[in-house]
Amino acid sequence: MEWRHSKMKVGLLIIAHERVASALVETAENMLGHCPLALATLPVEGDCDPDATFERALNQARELDQGDGVLVLTDIFGSTPSNIACRLATDLSVAVVSGVNLPMLVRVMNYPDLQLRELANKALSGGRDGVLECCEGTGR
Repeated sequence: MEWRHSKMKVGLLIIAHERVASALVETAENMLGHCPLALATLPVEGDCDPDATFERALNQARELDQGDGVLVLTDIFGSTPSNIACRLATDLSVAVVSGVNLPMLVRVMNYPDLQLRELANKALSGGRDGVLECCEGTGR
């Protein structure tokens, strides 16, 4: 589990397979030079106990919630990390966005003062707008 703290009211929790979350966070921090929000990552191993992992996620989310909720980013909708993330919504004020990628994370980190719903919308737009076909070869 990695922690980053700041004065932001909305916390950020990334729940993803294995080392996906930590690699994304490390790269985003290197690009931006810092982490502007309270953040934790939760790696989910293939052989994890989903109930025990959910308890860890719940504890992390509670610690991250500084009053305005927690944005939870996860990798693949319908997978164990996503299912754990969605279970958090029954206990806490969270917004869950699936399909985390580097453009999504950088977009979120660039708007640390937004409220939960606005930050979730920035995550969605960052994910959508960050996926582009850049060029096509001639096939020679």
